[in-house]
Amino acid sequence: MPLAAVGVVLLVLGGAAVAAGVLAWEDVGTLADRIVPILAFVAAITVVTELFNAAGLFEWIAARFRRWGRGRAWLLWALVTVLSLAATVFLSLDTTAVLLTPIVVVLARSCGLPPLPFALTAVWLANTGSLLLPVSNLTNLLALHSLGNVSPAEFAARMALPALWCALVPVLAVAMLFRKDLRARYDPLRTSRTPAEGDGARADRVLLGTSAVVLAFLLPGLVSGVAPWIPSVAAAAVLVLAFAARRPRALRWALVPWQLVVFAAGLFLLMEALQHLGGGDLAAALLGSGSGPLDLVRVAAVGAAGSNLVNNLPAYLAFEQAAGGPARLAALLVGVNAGPLVTPWASLATLIWHEQLRRLGVSISWWGYAAAGAVLVPLMVVPAAFLAAVP
Repeated sequence: MPLAAVGVVLLVLGGAAVAAGVLAWEDVGTLADRIVPILAFVAAITVVTELFNAAGLFEWIAARFRRWGRGRAWLLWALVTVLSLAATVFLSLDTTAVLLTPIVVVLARSCGLPPLPFALTAVWLANTGSLLLPVSNLTNLLALHSLGNVSPAEFAARMALPALWCALVPVLAVAMLFRKDLRARYDPLRTSRTPAEGDGARADRVLLGTSAVVLAFLLPGLVSGVAPWIPSVAAAAVLVLAFAARRPRALRWALVPWQLVVFAAGLFLLMEALQHLGGGDLAAALLGSGSGPLDLVRVAAVGAAGSNLVNNLPAYLAFEQAAGGPARLAALLVGVNAGPLVTPWASLATLIWHEQLRRLGVSISWWGYAAAGAVLVPLMVVPAAFLAAVP
């Protein structure tokens, strides 16, 4: 359990900072008021997406896409692109990395198509497509506090243009890099079956139908302005009850992302302590000041560089207070959300994605991945930072 072990170490270090008087208990209480709802959302939405997957909902959608692709690889890829973007925007980038990656890889293979363009679409959109809504990325949820707890509609209005650009660039890149593969044809009636067409996905139509209904209510709930943890916890409760009645063996403690919760809690506590030890002064020096277009590019570039050097979550936490106003904070989100495409550790979603590919026997060159990311990141981050200045 490496992630949980790191989280425990971070909690111990944070606890030592509290014991040494670096952090007052009042500061810890304020931090808890901010992060507990966020961690509740992370835990609940992970349970929801895992149970959606257990019910066969994502595989069912993928199987429909195979038929709707009409034997054309480019149309099947376009449908996968839409599904990846929708899953990222409404259910978070980790949903795309954890659940959709194996689905799209197996789907491509069952159609006799190379899986790499589908896999790259999933991971690139998991990162770059996570700018539009608060629930799309943990960094966005953290930013709500500094943005004055704006509604999802207000957040989306601020981030719409950067989000659109950062989603468009990787899609065009895949279309250009794999244009020959995407011209291929496949047989939509081929007898080999995807997981969605296997017996496991057909075993319980009640659970599949319940999942579809829950999803239909969950999506508007996440953008209604209600705290995201409320509809997520409600959806998780309904699904847990349904599975308890129909398939209790599917319910296990592993559904809850304890490792991620412990890691995030420890990271939040330690980063808060570092802010009190002068980390804020260094962050302010790196980010500079001002809200002009070049100032915003600087903020986004520093956020992207920090994400690829360490990880996007600690990079955001380190620079959040120094970012300041809404435009600068939006630019920072551009950097830490769309920027982590170069190093494999830049985002947790990328590491999860690679582990899924390894299990499926899909090889990828990290040098090639880094080279492509080094080209894409400036193409996304610089224009998107300019767009962040639009109120």
